[in-house]
Amino acid sequence: MSVCYLLSDSFQPKYSVPNEESSFSKSLVSKCKAVNLAVTSSVHNLQPARTDLNRLPTKVRQYVESSARVCQPDSIHVCDGSESENVQLINLMKQQGIIEQLPKYDNCWLVRTDPNDVARVESRTVISTKDRRETIPIPKEGVKGQLGNWLSPEDLQNALNERIPGCMKGRTMYVIPYSMGPVGSPLSKIGIELTDSPYVVASMRIMTRMGRDVLETLGQEDFVKCFHSVGAPLPLTKPLVNNWPCNPQQTIISHIPDRNEVFSYGSGYGGNSLLGKKCFALRIGSILAKREGWLAEHMLILGITNRNGVKKYIAAAFPSACGKTNLAMMKPTLPGYKVECVGDDIAWMKFDSEGRLRAINPENGFFGVAPGTSNKTNPIAMQTIAKNTIFTNVAKTSDGGVFWEGLEKETDSNAKITSWLGQEDWTKESGKPAAHPNSRFCTPAKQCPIIDSAWEDPQGVPIDAILFGGRRPKGVPLVYEAFDWKHGVFVGASMRSEATAAAEFKGKVIMHDPFAMRPFFGYNFGHYLSHWLSMEKKPNVKLPRIYHVNWFRRDDKGDFLWPGFGENSRVLDWILRRIEGEDVAQESAIGFLPKPDAFNLKGLEDNINMRELFSVPKDFWLQEVADIRKYFEEQVNDDLPFEVASELEKLEDRVNRL
Repeated sequence: MSVCYLLSDSFQPKYSVPNEESSFSKSLVSKCKAVNLAVTSSVHNLQPARTDLNRLPTKVRQYVESSARVCQPDSIHVCDGSESENVQLINLMKQQGIIEQLPKYDNCWLVRTDPNDVARVESRTVISTKDRRETIPIPKEGVKGQLGNWLSPEDLQNALNERIPGCMKGRTMYVIPYSMGPVGSPLSKIGIELTDSPYVVASMRIMTRMGRDVLETLGQEDFVKCFHSVGAPLPLTKPLVNNWPCNPQQTIISHIPDRNEVFSYGSGYGGNSLLGKKCFALRIGSILAKREGWLAEHMLILGITNRNGVKKYIAAAFPSACGKTNLAMMKPTLPGYKVECVGDDIAWMKFDSEGRLRAINPENGFFGVAPGTSNKTNPIAMQTIAKNTIFTNVAKTSDGGVFWEGLEKETDSNAKITSWLGQEDWTKESGKPAAHPNSRFCTPAKQCPIIDSAWEDPQGVPIDAILFGGRRPKGVPLVYEAFDWKHGVFVGASMRSEATAAAEFKGKVIMHDPFAMRPFFGYNFGHYLSHWLSMEKKPNVKLPRIYHVNWFRRDDKGDFLWPGFGENSRVLDWILRRIEGEDVAQESAIGFLPKPDAFNLKGLEDNINMRELFSVPKDFWLQEVADIRKYFEEQVNDDLPFEVASELEKLEDRVNRL
């Protein structure tokens, strides 16, 4: 017997694996046989678990049982997503010292992780396919690729064989049936996550539609298999930090597109353990989208209504911590305007029978960055997180509340602050931030006071505009419109932004982040670009207009040129007017810019230097062209579509004529 990817008993290998006579295979077979006996005995002693397993759809039961044979959990619990179940999980985490209540709020909780487990670990996130080029472009010789990490099936098998057997000893295996998107929607997909973390279960209950109705909808159909373990079987071999089980030295987050499977080991942090999020919704999701002719994107979705009652929906791609949640929950400063939130992070989009691009938010909650969120920057988010929320790695106050950088003016000055690292009586002079820069809130989307009435429409909402953007302190105007779809794809492909705390990068380095998807591509970026370009060839499509926005441009003194936040409604106003066909734009070297005096600045208190805000410096853009060309040549290389390369040449020609 040969085993590939360890847990799939019925898998007939498509790849070359050791034959049955090899010493490796013999040892693995004996290991699996021993595990079989142990877990079969364990399951027979767990009557409730056995009953639950027998009620599962056949394919789900087989997945659970084959996994349990190897992982050796003490018990198996099939999650129903009920409130009583959630209370039990919270109480369990309280007993384990993982979570504590925040009495200032209604049903809110605080978790502090091991300081070595605080963010997505891009260097340990891999995709495994037989053909490397299927997953990542082959970079220029001598250049390290930045567009994903590939691992051969054989190497991944070895890595999992070293980690998975016995990884859940002493713990409960939780079976989480969940739907990405409204249950039963033609745009939705179903996954099953197996985890040994109650924190993951409680968080997935917020972030996805979870429970029995998902299993009923699934029936005997296929699903995305998501396996997660904190990698800390009992008894422990070393003490936990903050009572947080993890194994950062052995962390691996792996994706197997041919089998629609995810294996995550060693990390309990959300982006690595809530497998419906980036792993399923973007990496596996983008692969499913390519196969089936739709788009899975790192985008917010909002509806904006102008003073005349005209409503449009917009999708926008920004890297993490670049204001997606703030824009999705914006409180417009323009009188008579209203923004409603469909989603703040991920969009699944598909053209309908009439050629309209329709989008759903596949998630059920918000997993937002806490620092910088306040009643000044995002009052809607502050209202949303006031109840039923799990906070991770924020500071706490002596009056039972939370604190992070940005809440200084909203926190009782008499309240003492305990930092996320446990430092009591924290002050600004302590030398370390009160909250981790990537600290998070996990909160139900339905609590958002401006949640769009169509946010769970199974058909999705019609998208009229797509925005790309990032943190660009120099040279890039507040907003410009792409000339056409091909140019818009180029704009997305050439996105650059300061690195964020959501990943392990340090410092404010300007990085290429095409489509805000650089850490999330499920397959070769060059092929991804071709997929986007192919949308134009679909029959009778009504393509959304594409824009680039930059809230973060600074002057020579380092001050922001644009106030941002609610004032960004003025940018959306101009975009709406463009969609409606108003003559409010003029051509420039980089795209269509607002005409002078076409931008609505009425009531804006700040004195805005519009000339500098919308300037297109020739030297800057020549360097931008050079940097983009270098990136394309080194990173995408032979996989860069001709159409995208042609758009770069056209941009250079236009800039040279400035």
